[in-house]
Amino acid sequence: MIYHLFKQYPNVMLALGIIFTFSITFGGMVVFKDLLPADMGREFAVEGKLSKGKPKGAGIIFILSFALGALLFAPVTIEHSIYILLVIVEMITGYLDDRSKMPWGRLKKGILDLFVALALAFTYVHYNGTTFGFGNYEFTITMPVWLFFVLSVILVWASVNVTNCADGVDGLSGTLVVVTLLSFYIADLTVEAYSQFVYVIMYFMIVILAYLWFNAGPSILLMGDAGSRAMGMFISIVALKSRFPFLYIPFAIVLILDGGLGLFKITCIKLFKWNPMKELRTPLHDHVRKNLKPAWSNGQVVMRFALLQMVISIAFIYLFLR
Repeated sequence: MIYHLFKQYPNVMLALGIIFTFSITFGGMVVFKDLLPADMGREFAVEGKLSKGKPKGAGIIFILSFALGALLFAPVTIEHSIYILLVIVEMITGYLDDRSKMPWGRLKKGILDLFVALALAFTYVHYNGTTFGFGNYEFTITMPVWLFFVLSVILVWASVNVTNCADGVDGLSGTLVVVTLLSFYIADLTVEAYSQFVYVIMYFMIVILAYLWFNAGPSILLMGDAGSRAMGMFISIVALKSRFPFLYIPFAIVLILDGGLGLFKITCIKLFKWNPMKELRTPLHDHVRKNLKPAWSNGQVVMRFALLQMVISIAFIYLFLR
């Protein structure tokens, strides 16, 4: 029924879907925010104590709103439905962590991410194979299945964790994710080889925009791991479905640097007892707020990081077009 309506009135369905999805996300934030767990503050983060007491875990609201909007107003296939389910699973694990009195350990989260990543890889291979391209360049790579599974796990782990680590300044993580998804959206449309999954991407961007209404500094609502982990998971799906997964690096480079440098630093300290970035505070957004203050206020961090990502994305879209 939905597919038939979408085929007959695509623009009408998309317009209704955008309004509906934004509205239920916005309304859900208003109605259910007081039922969410309270943030405990982040002891070692710059200005981390300012978030103490704010409702967190809003990811459960905008992820469920996204799923409902996409299922009602987009021509979603069985494959797409599985991806939406996997994003919900990642959201649930994050939300349970948000509600837990004791934060979940990295091992527990890592094992859960492994199962989700393997399910994602299996689904993708079943429907798409393992051949990838490079935009309009006449060059493709067909990976062995085992290599694809390994790289998929790495992609999911990296995307989930760097997105999670970037969630430390009001509006920053959500804004950067919107820019990253919009970059993939434009790239997919440009090569004229896109699937109907682009509409699913659009609905995900819409719910984040609704959330940012409440998360713009000074925020009154936090997404928690329920939001950041699900967003990271969705970005990895989008990178794969674009058929150009290597574009994840330029399209999410600010997220990667902001959250990834801290992960690299911690790994070096724990494994090699060596700190390669003694003068660099991580995440990167904490460094610029602490060391460059007052030049970099919270609002300026969001704006400048987003502008950098936009410039890089635009440049690579043109390279991608050739």
